[in-house]
Amino acid sequence: MKHQENRSRPASLPDKQPPDASRLAAWLTPRRRRQWREYLTGYAMIAPAVLLIFVFGIFPVGFALYVSLHKWRLKRGDIIGLANYTDAIGPVAYLLVFGLGVGLLVWGILKIARLRTDSKRGGWPFLALNAPAILLAGAGLAFVRWTIVLLPHVLDIADKIRGVERTRALFIQLLGEAFSMEAVLAARVTMLWLILGAALAAALTLLRWPSPRTLQRQAELAVNWFLIGVAAILLGYVYGEMMAAYDLAVQSGEDPGFLAQFISIASGLILLFIGWKLWRRAEDQPSTPLFFLRLGAATLFIVGGWIMIGELPVVVAAGDPDLWVGLRATLFYALGTIPFQLGISIFLAVLLFQNLRGSQMFRVMFFMPYVTPVVASAAVFRQLFSNRQQAPVNAAMKALGLEPLQWLWEPKGVFQVMALKLGLENWPDWAAGPSLALAVIMTFSIWVFVGYNTVIYLAGLGNIPKDLGDAAEVDGASRWQVFRHITFPLLSPTTYFLTLISVIGTFKAFNHIWVMRLDAALGTTDTFSVVIFTEFFEKLRYGYASAMAFILFAIILALTLVNNKIQGARVFYG
Repeated sequence: MKHQENRSRPASLPDKQPPDASRLAAWLTPRRRRQWREYLTGYAMIAPAVLLIFVFGIFPVGFALYVSLHKWRLKRGDIIGLANYTDAIGPVAYLLVFGLGVGLLVWGILKIARLRTDSKRGGWPFLALNAPAILLAGAGLAFVRWTIVLLPHVLDIADKIRGVERTRALFIQLLGEAFSMEAVLAARVTMLWLILGAALAAALTLLRWPSPRTLQRQAELAVNWFLIGVAAILLGYVYGEMMAAYDLAVQSGEDPGFLAQFISIASGLILLFIGWKLWRRAEDQPSTPLFFLRLGAATLFIVGGWIMIGELPVVVAAGDPDLWVGLRATLFYALGTIPFQLGISIFLAVLLFQNLRGSQMFRVMFFMPYVTPVVASAAVFRQLFSNRQQAPVNAAMKALGLEPLQWLWEPKGVFQVMALKLGLENWPDWAAGPSLALAVIMTFSIWVFVGYNTVIYLAGLGNIPKDLGDAAEVDGASRWQVFRHITFPLLSPTTYFLTLISVIGTFKAFNHIWVMRLDAALGTTDTFSVVIFTEFFEKLRYGYASAMAFILFAIILALTLVNNKIQGARVFYG
Protein backbone atom coordinates (compact mmCIF):
# COMPACT_ATOMS: atom_id res chain seq x y z
CA MET A 1 0.00 0.00 0.00
CA LYS A 2 2.80 2.40 0.86
CA HIS A 3 4.49 1.54 -2.41
CA GLN A 4 1.28 2.26 -4.33
CA GLU A 5 0.83 5.58 -2.47
CA ASN A 6 4.39 6.55 -3.38
CA ARG A 7 3.79 5.62 -7.00
CA SER A 8 0.58 7.66 -7.15
CA ARG A 9 2.15 10.76 -5.49
CA PRO A 10 3.75 12.13 -8.70
CA ALA A 11 0.30 12.22 -10.33
CA SER A 12 -0.91 14.63 -7.61
CA LEU A 13 2.02 17.08 -7.97
CA PRO A 14 1.09 20.56 -9.26
CA ASP A 15 1.77 21.48 -12.86
CA LYS A 16 5.05 23.15 -13.73
CA GLN A 17 4.93 26.97 -13.42
CA PRO A 18 5.33 29.12 -16.51
CA PRO A 19 8.85 30.40 -17.14
CA ASP A 20 7.88 34.03 -16.49
CA ALA A 21 6.16 33.16 -13.21
CA SER A 22 9.12 31.10 -12.00
CA ARG A 23 11.49 33.88 -13.02
CA LEU A 24 9.39 36.43 -11.14
CA ALA A 25 9.20 34.18 -8.07
CA ALA A 26 12.95 33.65 -8.13
CA TRP A 27 13.57 37.39 -8.49
CA LEU A 28 11.03 38.46 -5.83
CA THR A 29 13.14 37.47 -2.84
CA PRO A 30 12.18 38.58 0.69
CA ARG A 31 14.77 41.35 0.47
CA ARG A 32 13.32 42.69 -2.77
CA ARG A 33 9.79 42.44 -1.35
CA ARG A 34 10.91 44.60 1.53
CA GLN A 35 12.43 47.08 -0.92
CA TRP A 36 9.21 47.28 -2.96
CA ARG A 37 7.20 47.70 0.23
CA GLU A 38 9.48 50.56 1.26
CA TYR A 39 9.17 52.16 -2.20
CA LEU A 40 5.38 51.97 -2.12
CA THR A 41 5.26 53.29 1.44
CA GLY A 42 7.52 56.19 0.49
CA TYR A 43 5.42 57.08 -2.55
CA ALA A 44 2.27 56.88 -0.44
CA MET A 45 3.83 59.23 2.10
CA ILE A 46 4.78 61.87 -0.48
CA ALA A 47 1.52 61.55 -2.45
CA PRO A 48 -0.27 64.25 -0.36
CA ALA A 49 2.68 66.61 -0.85
CA VAL A 50 2.66 65.98 -4.60
CA LEU A 51 -1.08 66.67 -4.67
CA LEU A 52 -0.61 69.94 -2.76
CA ILE A 53 2.22 71.01 -5.08
CA PHE A 54 0.03 70.32 -8.10
CA VAL A 55 -3.04 72.11 -6.71
CA PHE A 56 -1.25 75.16 -5.30
CA GLY A 57 1.85 75.28 -7.49
CA ILE A 58 1.62 73.68 -10.91
CA PHE A 59 -2.07 74.28 -11.62
CA PRO A 60 -2.01 78.04 -10.82
CA VAL A 61 0.96 78.48 -13.16
CA GLY A 62 -0.82 76.53 -15.87
CA PHE A 63 -4.01 78.51 -15.34
CA ALA A 64 -2.07 81.79 -15.54
CA LEU A 65 -0.65 80.61 -18.86
CA TYR A 66 -4.19 79.80 -20.00
CA VAL A 67 -5.34 83.30 -18.98
CA SER A 68 -2.42 84.92 -20.82
CA LEU A 69 -3.67 83.46 -24.10
CA HIS A 70 -7.07 85.17 -23.74
CA LYS A 71 -8.46 88.67 -23.89
CA TRP A 72 -9.47 88.73 -20.25
CA ARG A 73 -11.02 91.75 -18.51
CA LEU A 74 -12.85 90.65 -15.34
CA LYS A 75 -14.39 87.82 -17.38
CA ARG A 76 -12.97 85.48 -19.96
CA GLY A 77 -12.93 86.72 -23.52
CA ASP A 78 -11.86 85.19 -26.81
CA ILE A 79 -8.64 83.27 -27.31
CA ILE A 80 -6.10 85.62 -28.89
CA GLY A 81 -3.05 83.36 -28.79
CA LEU A 82 0.24 85.19 -28.47
CA ALA A 83 -1.30 88.64 -28.97
CA ASN A 84 -0.73 89.64 -25.34
CA TYR A 85 2.92 88.66 -25.63
CA THR A 86 3.43 90.51 -28.92
CA ASP A 87 1.74 93.59 -27.43
CA ALA A 88 4.22 93.47 -24.55
CA ILE A 89 7.54 92.73 -26.26
CA GLY A 90 6.70 92.93 -29.95
CA PRO A 91 7.38 90.22 -32.56
CA VAL A 92 10.31 89.02 -30.46
CA ALA A 93 7.67 86.93 -28.65
CA TYR A 94 7.52 84.64 -31.69
CA LEU A 95 11.29 84.24 -31.53
CA LEU A 96 11.25 83.37 -27.82
CA VAL A 97 8.48 80.78 -28.16
CA PHE A 98 10.19 79.32 -31.22
CA GLY A 99 13.47 79.15 -29.29
CA LEU A 100 11.71 77.47 -26.37
CA GLY A 101 10.26 74.86 -28.71
CA VAL A 102 13.61 74.18 -30.35
CA GLY A 103 15.30 74.00 -26.95
CA LEU A 104 12.81 71.46 -25.60
CA LEU A 105 13.06 69.42 -28.80
CA VAL A 106 16.86 69.30 -28.73
CA TRP A 107 16.89 68.59 -24.98
CA GLY A 108 14.46 65.67 -25.33
CA ILE A 109 16.28 64.15 -28.30
CA LEU A 110 19.69 64.40 -26.62
CA LYS A 111 18.38 62.84 -23.41
CA ILE A 112 16.79 59.94 -25.29
CA ALA A 113 20.00 59.43 -27.27
CA ARG A 114 21.94 59.32 -24.00
CA LEU A 115 19.52 56.77 -22.56
CA ARG A 116 19.96 54.68 -25.71
CA THR A 117 23.73 54.74 -25.20
CA ASP A 118 23.26 53.73 -21.56
CA SER A 119 21.03 50.84 -22.65
CA LYS A 120 23.82 49.44 -24.82
CA ARG A 121 26.23 49.61 -21.90
CA GLY A 122 23.81 48.29 -19.30
CA GLY A 123 22.10 45.71 -21.49
CA TRP A 124 18.53 46.87 -20.80
CA PRO A 125 15.85 46.86 -23.54
CA PHE A 126 15.68 50.40 -24.90
CA LEU A 127 13.06 49.83 -27.61
CA ALA A 128 10.78 47.73 -25.39
CA LEU A 129 10.68 50.38 -22.66
CA ASN A 130 9.90 53.10 -25.19
CA ALA A 131 6.43 51.70 -25.86
CA PRO A 132 4.98 52.36 -22.38
CA ALA A 133 6.99 55.60 -22.18
CA ILE A 134 5.44 56.98 -25.37
CA LEU A 135 1.97 55.95 -24.22
CA LEU A 136 2.56 57.60 -20.84
CA ALA A 137 3.77 60.81 -22.51
CA GLY A 138 0.70 60.74 -24.73
CA ALA A 139 -1.47 60.32 -21.63
CA GLY A 140 0.16 63.40 -20.11
CA LEU A 141 -0.51 65.44 -23.24
CA ALA A 142 -4.07 64.10 -23.34
CA PHE A 143 -4.56 65.21 -19.72
CA VAL A 144 -3.42 68.72 -20.63
CA ARG A 145 -5.79 68.73 -23.61
CA TRP A 146 -8.69 67.51 -21.46
CA THR A 147 -8.00 70.27 -18.92
CA ILE A 148 -7.93 72.93 -21.65
CA VAL A 149 -11.21 71.66 -23.13
CA LEU A 150 -12.85 71.48 -19.69
CA LEU A 151 -11.78 74.88 -18.34
CA PRO A 152 -14.06 77.10 -20.49
CA HIS A 153 -17.16 75.13 -19.46
CA VAL A 154 -16.20 75.33 -15.77
CA LEU A 155 -15.46 79.05 -16.00
CA ASP A 156 -18.80 79.69 -17.70
CA ILE A 157 -20.59 78.56 -14.53
CA ALA A 158 -20.10 82.08 -13.13
CA ASP A 159 -22.18 83.51 -16.00
CA LYS A 160 -24.86 80.83 -15.71
CA ILE A 161 -25.57 81.50 -12.02
CA ARG A 162 -25.75 85.25 -12.50
CA GLY A 163 -29.22 86.53 -11.61
CA VAL A 164 -30.39 83.28 -9.98
CA GLU A 165 -30.25 81.96 -6.44
CA ARG A 166 -26.82 80.51 -5.78
CA THR A 167 -27.10 77.13 -4.12
CA ARG A 168 -24.72 74.26 -3.70
CA ALA A 169 -27.03 71.92 -5.59
CA LEU A 170 -27.12 74.30 -8.57
CA PHE A 171 -23.34 74.56 -8.64
CA ILE A 172 -22.91 70.78 -8.49
CA GLN A 173 -25.46 70.39 -11.29
CA LEU A 174 -23.70 72.91 -13.53
CA LEU A 175 -20.33 71.38 -12.72
CA GLY A 176 -21.64 67.96 -13.71
CA GLU A 177 -22.94 69.40 -16.96
CA ALA A 178 -19.52 70.90 -17.65
CA PHE A 179 -17.87 67.49 -17.20
CA SER A 180 -20.52 65.88 -19.41
CA MET A 181 -20.04 68.09 -22.46
CA GLU A 182 -19.44 66.16 -25.66
CA ALA A 183 -15.99 67.61 -26.32
CA VAL A 184 -14.97 67.05 -22.69
CA LEU A 185 -16.15 63.44 -22.77
CA ALA A 186 -14.25 62.76 -26.00
CA ALA A 187 -11.05 64.22 -24.56
CA ARG A 188 -11.52 62.24 -21.35
CA VAL A 189 -12.06 58.97 -23.21
CA THR A 190 -8.86 59.51 -25.18
CA MET A 191 -6.96 60.27 -21.99
CA LEU A 192 -8.30 57.19 -20.18
CA TRP A 193 -7.48 54.89 -23.08
CA LEU A 194 -3.91 56.19 -23.18
CA ILE A 195 -3.56 55.82 -19.40
CA LEU A 196 -4.88 52.26 -19.60
CA GLY A 197 -2.55 51.41 -22.47
CA ALA A 198 0.44 52.91 -20.66
CA ALA A 199 -0.37 51.00 -17.46
CA LEU A 200 -0.79 47.72 -19.35
CA ALA A 201 2.45 48.19 -21.32
CA ALA A 202 4.33 49.15 -18.15
CA ALA A 203 3.01 46.06 -16.35
CA LEU A 204 4.05 43.77 -19.21
CA THR A 205 7.56 45.20 -19.36
CA LEU A 206 7.84 44.95 -15.58
CA LEU A 207 6.86 41.27 -15.73
CA ARG A 208 9.41 40.67 -18.46
CA TRP A 209 12.19 42.71 -16.81
CA PRO A 210 11.24 42.84 -13.10
CA SER A 211 13.41 45.55 -11.59
CA PRO A 212 12.83 48.94 -9.94
CA ARG A 213 15.20 50.36 -12.54
CA THR A 214 12.69 49.40 -15.22
CA LEU A 215 10.12 51.82 -13.81
CA GLN A 216 12.75 54.53 -13.43
CA ARG A 217 13.89 54.20 -17.04
CA GLN A 218 10.31 54.21 -18.26
CA ALA A 219 9.68 57.42 -16.31
CA GLU A 220 12.81 59.09 -17.73
CA LEU A 221 11.87 58.12 -21.28
CA ALA A 222 8.27 59.29 -20.73
CA VAL A 223 9.38 62.72 -19.48
CA ASN A 224 11.62 63.23 -22.50
CA TRP A 225 8.96 62.07 -24.96
CA PHE A 226 6.53 64.45 -23.23
CA LEU A 227 8.99 67.32 -23.75
CA ILE A 228 9.33 66.39 -27.42
CA GLY A 229 5.54 66.42 -27.76
CA VAL A 230 5.30 69.83 -26.08
CA ALA A 231 8.06 71.11 -28.37
CA ALA A 232 6.24 69.91 -31.47
CA ILE A 233 3.03 71.58 -30.29
CA LEU A 234 4.85 74.86 -29.54
CA LEU A 235 6.60 74.93 -32.91
CA GLY A 236 3.39 74.19 -34.78
CA TYR A 237 1.49 76.77 -32.74
CA VAL A 238 4.01 79.59 -33.20
CA TYR A 239 4.18 78.84 -36.92
CA GLY A 240 0.40 79.10 -37.18
CA GLU A 241 0.38 82.34 -35.16
CA MET A 242 3.06 83.88 -37.37
CA MET A 243 1.27 82.94 -40.57
CA ALA A 244 -2.02 84.29 -39.22
CA ALA A 245 -0.36 87.59 -38.24
CA TYR A 246 1.32 87.77 -41.64
CA ASP A 247 -1.95 87.22 -43.52
CA LEU A 248 -3.70 89.80 -41.33
CA ALA A 249 -0.98 92.36 -42.03
CA VAL A 250 -1.19 91.73 -45.77
CA GLN A 251 -4.98 92.04 -45.79
CA SER A 252 -4.92 95.29 -43.80
CA GLY A 253 -2.20 96.82 -45.97
CA GLU A 254 0.38 96.98 -43.17
CA ASP A 255 4.05 96.12 -43.50
CA PRO A 256 4.51 92.42 -42.62
CA GLY A 257 8.22 92.93 -42.14
CA PHE A 258 8.32 91.07 -38.83
CA LEU A 259 8.64 87.75 -40.67
CA ALA A 260 11.88 88.82 -42.34
CA GLN A 261 13.05 90.28 -39.02
CA PHE A 262 12.29 86.98 -37.30
CA ILE A 263 14.31 85.02 -39.85
CA SER A 264 17.19 87.50 -39.65
CA ILE A 265 17.37 87.50 -35.84
CA ALA A 266 17.00 83.71 -35.58
CA SER A 267 19.76 83.19 -38.16
CA GLY A 268 21.96 85.71 -36.34
CA LEU A 269 21.55 83.89 -33.04
CA ILE A 270 22.47 80.60 -34.71
CA LEU A 271 25.59 82.18 -36.21
CA LEU A 272 26.55 83.61 -32.81
CA PHE A 273 26.17 80.17 -31.23
CA ILE A 274 28.33 78.54 -33.93
CA GLY A 275 30.94 81.28 -33.56
CA TRP A 276 31.02 80.82 -29.79
CA LYS A 277 31.52 77.06 -30.19
CA LEU A 278 34.35 77.57 -32.70
CA TRP A 279 36.00 80.12 -30.42
CA ARG A 280 35.93 77.78 -27.42
CA ARG A 281 37.38 74.88 -29.43
CA ALA A 282 40.15 76.93 -31.05
CA GLU A 283 42.58 76.26 -28.19
CA ASP A 284 42.20 72.49 -28.69
CA GLN A 285 43.69 72.57 -32.21
CA PRO A 286 46.96 70.65 -32.61
CA SER A 287 48.70 73.26 -34.78
CA THR A 288 49.01 77.04 -34.96
CA PRO A 289 47.48 77.38 -38.48
CA LEU A 290 44.40 75.44 -37.40
CA PHE A 291 44.18 77.58 -34.26
CA PHE A 292 44.12 80.82 -36.25
CA LEU A 293 41.78 79.26 -38.82
CA ARG A 294 39.30 78.46 -36.06
CA LEU A 295 39.63 81.95 -34.61
CA GLY A 296 39.07 83.52 -38.02
CA ALA A 297 36.01 81.39 -38.70
CA ALA A 298 34.63 82.16 -35.24
CA THR A 299 35.17 85.89 -35.82
CA LEU A 300 33.33 85.75 -39.15
CA PHE A 301 30.39 83.89 -37.63
CA ILE A 302 30.20 86.29 -34.65
CA VAL A 303 30.38 89.40 -36.84
CA GLY A 304 27.81 88.00 -39.25
CA GLY A 305 25.49 87.02 -36.42
CA TRP A 306 25.85 90.44 -34.79
CA ILE A 307 24.95 92.13 -38.07
CA MET A 308 21.91 89.90 -38.58
CA ILE A 309 20.51 90.57 -35.11
CA GLY A 310 20.74 94.30 -35.80
CA GLU A 311 16.98 94.22 -36.37
CA LEU A 312 16.42 93.43 -32.68
CA PRO A 313 16.13 97.07 -31.48
CA VAL A 314 13.51 97.75 -34.16
CA VAL A 315 11.54 94.68 -33.12
CA VAL A 316 11.82 95.53 -29.43
CA ALA A 317 10.61 99.08 -30.07
CA ALA A 318 7.28 97.66 -31.23
CA GLY A 319 6.52 96.44 -27.70
CA ASP A 320 4.90 98.18 -24.75
CA PRO A 321 6.92 101.27 -23.68
CA ASP A 322 5.78 100.88 -20.06
CA LEU A 323 7.21 97.37 -19.97
CA TRP A 324 10.62 98.45 -21.24
CA VAL A 325 10.70 101.39 -18.82
CA GLY A 326 9.85 98.96 -16.01
CA LEU A 327 12.57 96.55 -17.13
CA ARG A 328 15.07 99.42 -17.29
CA ALA A 329 14.15 100.47 -13.75
CA THR A 330 14.46 96.85 -12.59
CA LEU A 331 17.95 96.54 -14.08
CA PHE A 332 19.01 99.78 -12.40
CA TYR A 333 17.54 98.52 -9.14
CA ALA A 334 19.37 95.17 -9.34
CA LEU A 335 22.73 96.63 -10.40
CA GLY A 336 22.52 99.35 -7.77
CA THR A 337 21.67 97.11 -4.83
CA ILE A 338 23.24 93.65 -5.18
CA PRO A 339 26.94 94.68 -5.33
CA PHE A 340 26.55 97.11 -2.41
CA GLN A 341 24.56 94.61 -0.33
CA LEU A 342 27.16 91.88 -0.76
CA GLY A 343 30.18 94.18 -0.37
CA ILE A 344 28.94 95.85 2.83
CA SER A 345 27.72 92.51 4.21
CA ILE A 346 31.03 90.71 3.80
CA PHE A 347 32.87 93.67 5.37
CA LEU A 348 30.55 93.69 8.39
CA ALA A 349 30.67 89.90 8.69
CA VAL A 350 34.47 89.83 8.80
CA LEU A 351 34.43 92.70 11.29
CA LEU A 352 31.83 91.10 13.58
CA PHE A 353 33.57 87.72 13.37
CA GLN A 354 36.45 89.16 15.38
CA ASN A 355 36.44 88.97 19.17
CA LEU A 356 35.24 92.54 19.68
CA ARG A 357 33.39 93.86 22.69
CA GLY A 358 29.70 94.30 21.90
CA SER A 359 29.79 92.29 18.65
CA GLN A 360 26.67 90.35 19.66
CA MET A 361 24.75 93.59 20.14
CA PHE A 362 25.85 94.85 16.72
CA ARG A 363 24.72 91.59 15.11
CA VAL A 364 21.24 92.14 16.51
CA MET A 365 21.25 95.78 15.43
CA PHE A 366 22.26 94.99 11.86
CA PHE A 367 19.61 92.27 11.62
CA MET A 368 16.78 94.46 12.96
CA PRO A 369 15.92 96.16 9.61
CA TYR A 370 15.32 92.75 8.03
CA VAL A 371 12.86 91.58 10.70
CA THR A 372 11.05 94.94 10.84
CA PRO A 373 7.76 94.93 8.83
CA VAL A 374 8.74 96.23 5.42
CA VAL A 375 5.65 98.40 4.96
CA ALA A 376 6.29 100.21 8.25
CA SER A 377 9.99 100.78 7.58
CA ALA A 378 9.27 101.92 4.00
CA ALA A 379 6.73 104.43 5.31
CA VAL A 380 9.35 105.80 7.72
CA PHE A 381 11.89 106.09 4.90
CA ARG A 382 9.28 107.93 2.83
CA GLN A 383 9.01 110.56 5.55
CA LEU A 384 12.78 110.77 6.03
CA PHE A 385 13.30 111.49 2.33
CA SER A 386 10.37 113.84 1.90
CA ASN A 387 10.73 116.90 -0.31
CA ARG A 388 9.78 119.21 2.55
CA GLN A 389 12.44 121.61 3.75
CA GLN A 390 11.91 120.35 7.31
CA ALA A 391 12.28 116.67 6.40
CA PRO A 392 15.09 115.00 8.39
CA VAL A 393 17.40 114.37 5.43
CA ASN A 394 16.87 117.82 3.90
CA ALA A 395 17.33 119.43 7.31
CA ALA A 396 20.63 117.60 7.71
CA MET A 397 21.73 118.75 4.25
CA LYS A 398 20.85 122.36 5.08
CA ALA A 399 22.89 122.07 8.28
CA LEU A 400 25.87 120.98 6.16
CA GLY A 401 25.38 123.90 3.79
CA LEU A 402 23.91 121.82 0.94
CA GLU A 403 20.76 122.51 -1.03
CA PRO A 404 17.72 120.33 -0.24
CA LEU A 405 16.61 117.81 -2.87
CA GLN A 406 13.28 116.45 -4.06
CA TRP A 407 14.30 112.83 -3.32
CA LEU A 408 11.25 110.60 -3.91
CA TRP A 409 9.63 113.39 -5.95
CA GLU A 410 12.59 113.67 -8.36
CA PRO A 411 12.28 111.91 -11.77
CA LYS A 412 15.69 113.11 -13.02
CA GLY A 413 18.62 110.71 -13.00
CA VAL A 414 21.17 110.74 -10.19
CA PHE A 415 24.05 111.73 -12.45
CA GLN A 416 21.87 114.31 -14.17
CA VAL A 417 21.03 115.92 -10.81
CA MET A 418 24.72 115.97 -9.89
CA ALA A 419 25.59 117.54 -13.25
CA LEU A 420 22.97 120.25 -12.78
CA LYS A 421 24.37 121.04 -9.34
CA LEU A 422 27.81 121.40 -10.95
CA GLY A 423 26.47 123.69 -13.66
CA LEU A 424 26.48 121.14 -16.51
CA GLU A 425 23.20 121.86 -18.29
CA ASN A 426 23.53 119.65 -21.39
CA TRP A 427 23.96 116.30 -19.67
CA PRO A 428 22.94 113.45 -22.06
CA ASP A 429 19.88 111.38 -21.16
CA TRP A 430 21.63 108.06 -21.76
CA ALA A 431 24.08 108.91 -18.95
CA ALA A 432 21.42 110.11 -16.48
CA GLY A 433 21.39 106.85 -14.53
CA PRO A 434 18.53 105.78 -12.25
CA SER A 435 16.21 108.49 -11.03
CA LEU A 436 16.90 110.04 -7.65
CA ALA A 437 13.60 108.60 -6.43
CA LEU A 438 14.71 105.10 -7.43
CA ALA A 439 18.08 105.69 -5.76
CA VAL A 440 16.28 106.33 -2.46
CA ILE A 441 14.40 103.04 -2.86
CA MET A 442 17.69 101.30 -3.63
CA THR A 443 19.17 102.77 -0.45
CA PHE A 444 16.25 101.37 1.53
CA SER A 445 16.77 97.92 0.00
CA ILE A 446 20.47 97.97 0.87
CA TRP A 447 19.66 99.04 4.44
CA VAL A 448 17.15 96.19 4.85
CA PHE A 449 19.06 93.26 3.37
CA VAL A 450 22.60 94.02 4.55
CA GLY A 451 21.76 92.53 7.95
CA TYR A 452 20.39 89.31 6.48
CA ASN A 453 23.40 88.85 4.19
CA THR A 454 25.75 89.61 7.09
CA VAL A 455 24.22 86.81 9.18
CA ILE A 456 24.60 84.36 6.28
CA TYR A 457 28.22 85.40 5.77
CA LEU A 458 28.87 84.95 9.51
CA ALA A 459 27.61 81.37 9.21
CA GLY A 460 29.93 80.86 6.24
CA LEU A 461 32.90 82.25 8.16
CA GLY A 462 32.14 79.87 11.01
CA ASN A 463 32.55 76.90 8.65
CA ILE A 464 36.08 77.91 7.59
CA PRO A 465 38.76 76.07 9.61
CA LYS A 466 40.71 78.56 11.72
CA ASP A 467 43.88 76.51 11.24
CA LEU A 468 44.14 77.62 7.59
CA GLY A 469 44.41 81.29 8.50
CA ASP A 470 46.78 80.61 11.39
CA ALA A 471 49.07 78.56 9.18
CA ALA A 472 49.13 81.31 6.54
CA GLU A 473 49.96 83.96 9.16
CA VAL A 474 52.80 81.79 10.47
CA ASP A 475 54.16 81.67 6.91
CA GLY A 476 54.17 85.49 6.84
CA ALA A 477 50.86 86.26 5.13
CA SER A 478 49.17 89.53 6.03
CA ARG A 479 45.53 89.73 7.06
CA TRP A 480 44.57 91.01 3.62
CA GLN A 481 46.40 88.11 1.95
CA VAL A 482 44.65 85.64 4.25
CA PHE A 483 41.31 87.15 3.35
CA ARG A 484 42.09 87.40 -0.38
CA HIS A 485 43.53 83.93 -0.89
CA ILE A 486 41.84 81.84 1.83
CA THR A 487 38.74 83.40 3.37
CA PHE A 488 37.17 84.87 0.25
CA PRO A 489 37.57 81.73 -1.94
CA LEU A 490 36.13 79.55 0.83
CA LEU A 491 33.17 81.95 1.08
CA SER A 492 32.35 81.44 -2.61
CA PRO A 493 29.45 78.99 -1.89
CA THR A 494 27.89 81.59 0.42
CA THR A 495 28.45 84.37 -2.13
CA TYR A 496 26.95 82.23 -4.87
CA PHE A 497 23.85 81.54 -2.77
CA LEU A 498 23.37 85.19 -1.79
CA THR A 499 23.89 86.37 -5.37
CA LEU A 500 21.30 83.91 -6.63
CA ILE A 501 18.59 84.86 -4.15
CA SER A 502 19.44 88.56 -4.53
CA VAL A 503 18.97 88.48 -8.30
CA ILE A 504 15.65 86.67 -7.94
CA GLY A 505 14.57 88.95 -5.09
CA THR A 506 15.36 92.22 -6.86
CA PHE A 507 13.39 91.24 -9.94
CA LYS A 508 10.43 90.24 -7.75
CA ALA A 509 10.63 93.20 -5.34
CA PHE A 510 7.31 94.95 -4.88
CA ASN A 511 6.11 95.84 -1.35
CA HIS A 512 8.52 98.61 -0.38
CA ILE A 513 8.59 99.97 -3.94
CA TRP A 514 4.81 100.26 -3.96
CA VAL A 515 4.83 102.08 -0.61
CA MET A 516 7.58 104.53 -1.59
CA ARG A 517 6.62 105.26 -5.23
CA LEU A 518 4.98 108.60 -6.04
CA ASP A 519 3.29 109.94 -9.15
CA ALA A 520 5.69 112.89 -9.13
CA ALA A 521 8.51 110.49 -10.08
CA LEU A 522 6.77 110.00 -13.47
CA GLY A 523 7.02 106.20 -13.40
CA THR A 524 10.81 106.10 -13.01
CA THR A 525 10.41 103.96 -9.86
CA ASP A 526 7.98 101.48 -11.42
CA THR A 527 9.85 98.21 -11.72
CA PHE A 528 8.62 95.21 -13.69
CA SER A 529 6.57 93.83 -10.81
CA VAL A 530 4.89 97.21 -10.25
CA VAL A 531 3.95 97.42 -13.93
CA ILE A 532 2.39 93.94 -13.72
CA PHE A 533 0.46 94.89 -10.57
CA THR A 534 -0.84 98.06 -12.23
CA GLU A 535 -2.01 96.20 -15.31
CA PHE A 536 -3.76 93.55 -13.22
CA PHE A 537 -5.42 95.49 -10.40
CA GLU A 538 -5.85 98.98 -11.82
CA LYS A 539 -6.38 98.41 -15.54
CA LEU A 540 -8.00 94.98 -14.99
CA ARG A 541 -6.16 93.50 -17.99
CA TYR A 542 -5.83 90.01 -16.55
CA GLY A 543 -4.65 88.32 -19.72
CA TYR A 544 -2.06 90.96 -20.51
CA ALA A 545 -0.79 91.04 -16.91
CA SER A 546 -0.45 87.24 -16.93
CA ALA A 547 1.57 87.43 -20.14
CA MET A 548 3.85 90.04 -18.56
CA ALA A 549 4.25 87.82 -15.49
CA PHE A 550 5.46 84.96 -17.69
CA ILE A 551 7.89 87.32 -19.42
CA LEU A 552 9.27 88.26 -15.99
CA PHE A 553 9.48 84.57 -15.10
CA ALA A 554 11.46 83.92 -18.30
CA ILE A 555 13.86 86.77 -17.48
CA ILE A 556 14.43 85.50 -13.93
CA LEU A 557 14.94 81.94 -15.20
CA ALA A 558 17.42 83.12 -17.84
CA LEU A 559 19.38 85.17 -15.29
CA THR A 560 19.43 82.20 -12.90
CA LEU A 561 20.81 79.91 -15.60
CA VAL A 562 23.44 82.47 -16.59
CA ASN A 563 24.44 82.90 -12.95
CA ASN A 564 24.71 79.14 -12.51
CA LYS A 565 26.80 78.86 -15.67
CA ILE A 566 29.19 81.71 -14.87
CA GLN A 567 29.44 81.77 -11.09
CA GLY A 568 28.51 78.16 -10.34
CA ALA A 569 31.65 76.85 -12.04
CA ARG A 570 33.82 79.10 -9.85
CA VAL A 571 32.43 77.97 -6.52
CA PHE A 572 35.14 76.44 -4.33
CA TYR A 573 33.94 73.93 -1.75
CA GLY A 574 37.30 73.24 -0.19
